[in-house]
Amino acid sequence: MDWQTLLNTDRSHGTVQPEDPARPNYVQDADRISFSAPFRRLANKTQVHPLYNNDHLRHRMIHSVEVASVGRSLGTQIGHWLEHEGQIAPGEAAKLAGIVHAACLAHDIGNPPFGHSGEATIGAWFAQKLHASNGIFRGIDANRWPEFTKFEGNAQGFRILTRLEMYRNDGGMNLSNAVLGAFSKYPMRACTSEALGAIAKESGQIPYVGAKKFGVFETEFDTLARAARALGLPEETAPNGDIWWRRHPLVYLVEAADDICYNIVDLEDGVIAGEIAFDEAKALLDPLIDKKTNRDQSQYNLQEKMAYLRARAIGGGIEACVKAFQTYHDAILAGRFSGELIAVSGKAAEFARIKEKARDQLFTAPRKTKLEVRGRNVLMTVLDGILPVYEAMAQNGWNPKGLPDYETQLMRALDLDVRDVTDGYSALHAMADYVSGMTDRYAVEVATLISGA
Repeated sequence: MDWQTLLNTDRSHGTVQPEDPARPNYVQDADRISFSAPFRRLANKTQVHPLYNNDHLRHRMIHSVEVASVGRSLGTQIGHWLEHEGQIAPGEAAKLAGIVHAACLAHDIGNPPFGHSGEATIGAWFAQKLHASNGIFRGIDANRWPEFTKFEGNAQGFRILTRLEMYRNDGGMNLSNAVLGAFSKYPMRACTSEALGAIAKESGQIPYVGAKKFGVFETEFDTLARAARALGLPEETAPNGDIWWRRHPLVYLVEAADDICYNIVDLEDGVIAGEIAFDEAKALLDPLIDKKTNRDQSQYNLQEKMAYLRARAIGGGIEACVKAFQTYHDAILAGRFSGELIAVSGKAAEFARIKEKARDQLFTAPRKTKLEVRGRNVLMTVLDGILPVYEAMAQNGWNPKGLPDYETQLMRALDLDVRDVTDGYSALHAMADYVSGMTDRYAVEVATLISGA
């Protein structure tokens, strides 16, 4: 791969227009993402602690803003290093940092309510229905099943960015190629990810990091292909004959920014929520901090102590990931690197201990577990409740007019968007679009309305 091609910020859709040097495309991209309705909805979506009333705990929007801040710092440092190495032109560090910043802002935009538990619930509901193969689920191509049975927020995010939001069905937000490339952690379809995963399992190998999941639905595949080819991403052919691409190098910076933030700030939120002791968090974060410039914290209260630790630890994480990117730069640029920067950095062991603590203590906290059970039931109720609208449409030749009274009322009451529903496959996507776009609290409200509770 070549950095000049990788930083292609032409718009991904339509004719190429001259870029405004005073407001380059990557800056406009960040603005389009920040002002979008799906981004605003992240303010009421779970990060770790669902349906919490404590305003100091993070939700998805705050997390996304923080990841974008860390991503910009990573991008700035890597950009200046690449300038020094002669890999990019003088002054292009700001461009690289801006691309990473925009991609980080969008990195969770496709996540459903109730976090990863919500993703699993949506997939489980579709799996149950597709295997029964009744009604609108009959006749769906089996290659497309994983799009729903393994519902993936990354693919939903790509769909939002390139189809649903802003210029609907006409390029979506029409982001620049480089931002789409930096956003796409898994540049392949669901069936390809399944095929590559099966081969790796059979051979006892670890699959390529970009194949762990999938990042695009069939409906948006052509958009991904155009962007990947414009960026010069290495193109591969899977054993099933499908095309996929190696990751854009900036994906690793977006991923590192996310890893740094959620590992460190989950501890901070855990202390504020009373689910982990301050001394435990301090023992985990201290090894990330350069002690040369330590500050006296004796007069700080608990939140101030945690804020100080968090800020210093994030700085340590950024430094470690910058060094890791530099070390593995050639392999990353060749498409051979198949890991995570945080896991190959000089602070890998420290971050592994933080992940272990979060897994054993934070993610299994009684309140979180109970609310995940509640969230699962809420989403199942919503999906069961809206299904009759789409079944009635199928019986009516996919015409939303003239449906039975209840289905018509339900469609109006819930403001279901059925503009693009023309067959079973598009109906399933419309259902997934609706439920994944909900906030946690709105999902509860709709489930209450549907159930009559």
